[in-house]
Amino acid sequence: EHEVKLCENEIIITKTDQKGQITYANRRFMQIAGYAEPELLGKHHNIIRHQDMPRGVFRLLWQTLQSKKEFFGYVKNATADGGFYWVFANITPDYQVDSTLAGYFSVRRRPNYQAIKKVSQWYQQMLTIEANETPSRAPEVSLLWLKDQIKQQACSYDELLIQLEALKE
Repeated sequence: EHEVKLCENEIIITKTDQKGQITYANRRFMQIAGYAEPELLGKHHNIIRHQDMPRGVFRLLWQTLQSKKEFFGYVKNATADGGFYWVFANITPDYQVDSTLAGYFSVRRRPNYQAIKKVSQWYQQMLTIEANETPSRAPEVSLLWLKDQIKQQACSYDELLIQLEALKE
């Protein structure tokens, strides 16, 4: 696997419908992920899901979005050629004028790589937990473990992200 790194001020953007199917991708996203527009539009966003991402993180993501809040987090994505790239993601519910959910808007930028070192350790432990559970229980059990780690830091999830982003690179 080879890593693709985003440049300092670079952002990648996607939009999805309510089911997570891609409706828009900016050119930089397509370049980094290694897909042409026809290969992405209408496909589920998990087309770029990397095997090193615990399902518990996605459980947290969807719980956050379903509570009508925006999600922030570190995500490792896969490229079409077998590589990977890390991002600091901000995913926001996108509403129509009548307040009905249209889909989701995601803006990702280069992560703090000192934060990635810490997050990678947590994600590895979550994957181990998930491997020892039934598929139906795995995401919830690993998410509970993550929530316990956050509690041990004596802060909220959002406060922890702020601390991680402030680490010196």
